[in-house]
Amino acid sequence: MKTLFVSDLTGEQSITTFLLVRAKEIRSTKEGKQYLRMELGDRSGTIEARMWTKFELLVHDIARDDFVKVEGRVELYRDRPQLSLLQLRKARPEEIELADFLPHTKEDVEKMYAQLLDYAKAIRNTWLQQLVSSIVNDPAISTRYKKAPAAKVMHHAYLGGLLEHVVGLCGLAKQVAEHYPELDLDLLLTVAILHDVGKLDELCYTRAIGYTTGGQLLGHIVMELETVLRAVDKIPGFPAELKTVVQHLLISHHGEYEFGSPKLPMIREALVFHYLDDLDSKMAAVRAALASESGDEEWSAYSGALQRKFLKLDHYLKTANSNSEKAKQDT
Repeated sequence: MKTLFVSDLTGEQSITTFLLVRAKEIRSTKEGKQYLRMELGDRSGTIEARMWTKFELLVHDIARDDFVKVEGRVELYRDRPQLSLLQLRKARPEEIELADFLPHTKEDVEKMYAQLLDYAKAIRNTWLQQLVSSIVNDPAISTRYKKAPAAKVMHHAYLGGLLEHVVGLCGLAKQVAEHYPELDLDLLLTVAILHDVGKLDELCYTRAIGYTTGGQLLGHIVMELETVLRAVDKIPGFPAELKTVVQHLLISHHGEYEFGSPKLPMIREALVFHYLDDLDSKMAAVRAALASESGDEEWSAYSGALQRKFLKLDHYLKTANSNSEKAKQDT
């Protein structure tokens, strides 16, 4: 495991470390001198890097998403760290620990998957319980389910993020069903567990989080529908009407045509689940913005997902309360 991360690079230091190539191109200065410009990163962030000499032979051997070993000097350019490369080579597989390069959930994955299995067992409808259990207990699915991110950028965009998102939704579903007893908890748990199973095939996350070719062409809603229907067809006697309901829950969970839903939610549980999914996704985006180190003392980093910054309320109110106490003492 490497000990030096991008977030440690503050300027004016010589370094040797391993990084992931996120972008690579040949550029020219105003004087016509060519140089290699790269964007390199690890789980903590990215840094722009430039190599001014002896890069011509390297440029064809190193591609985007390659791991590289770099030697260079960190310099400040316009108040931001930038890496001036002196030496560069492709890393050997045994030199790389994937966890160094992709962010990971802070939760215990095995514990979360055990919770997921408990939620699946809690489904009382025999047909739905068989369906969900056949999917989450499939070794070919469970291994990927434990590792997959929930998205590339928008929310829970880290290894284990999908599982964290789904377990959270199952908990929300139970709470909401207690508040609105007319809701069918079995349907809510079913869609919570299955609504993003297509992301196991839509996303790739062996080096950087991105999309598979199939994911680009089809999207996770189409892919998960195929996965779930294959599982349904293996259950003899599965009711046709219930199959239709499950299909609708899956294809409507984005809630709006503009967000990729083929249909609007037209079942009570489908509507409720859409809002739960949206809420959990947005709260994750808020959490990420507030946790980012690129914000300032009072405001979070800008959230591209939500297109705004967020006030650091605890700090703001602490300042306000402090001023109020001071005013009382002065009087």
